[in-house]
Amino acid sequence: MNFTQMHERLRLELLRRIQRGSLSVSLLARQTGYGQAHLSNFLRSKRKLSLEAMDRILAAQHLTITELLPALQQASFWVEVETSDTVPVVSHATALFEPLVRRSAVLSVLHLPASVLSSVHPRCPASRRAWQRFVAVRVATADAPAMEPLVLPEAMALIDRHYNSLFPYRAGRPNIYAVRQLSHLKVRYVEFLSGRLVLRPHNSGFPVELIEVSPGESPGDLLTGRIALILNET
Repeated sequence: MNFTQMHERLRLELLRRIQRGSLSVSLLARQTGYGQAHLSNFLRSKRKLSLEAMDRILAAQHLTITELLPALQQASFWVEVETSDTVPVVSHATALFEPLVRRSAVLSVLHLPASVLSSVHPRCPASRRAWQRFVAVRVATADAPAMEPLVLPEAMALIDRHYNSLFPYRAGRPNIYAVRQLSHLKVRYVEFLSGRLVLRPHNSGFPVELIEVSPGESPGDLLTGRIALILNET
């Protein structure tokens, strides 16, 4: 692992801890003595850290370099095991917060025709390309009715985590996304209006929901990925 890779793995791990609520930028600032603006720019990929700064953060968070390595090893595992036609089925939390899927987080494996994955086009910033691209989740029974009849309870949703842009994948057709709302994953159509993500249901009997985009966040930060395929059980 070179310096650039280590730098990015540390950034992603800190973001994961922040998203899960076990860390905040203000707490990290107090632990390390660095300013919140300095740390925020690092977390948003707007500046690099020195080796000394990385060492201080690792010490403050009780992290070691070896703890950043397993994710890379697991990524290599999926390169070998995850062929062009298989995708790991994971929990909502893993889909939302884990850039690289650990072996222990895999619930099962979804087999697809090889052409399905190879034909899907990505659209994401460079920082998101470090994430393992495809994961699949079960749509929660309570969440599915808002998207019926497109999505039925316990449907399997294939998420392309390399597509977190609001640009339409196909002209004239709205994208369906896996969206992070606090610590929950929701499947919805999404727009961005007046600093908010607008979550629209397919079923008109359900309300539109709004998510405030916090300062320092982009709309894409809240989009886990585009739903590339929905498999409803019949």
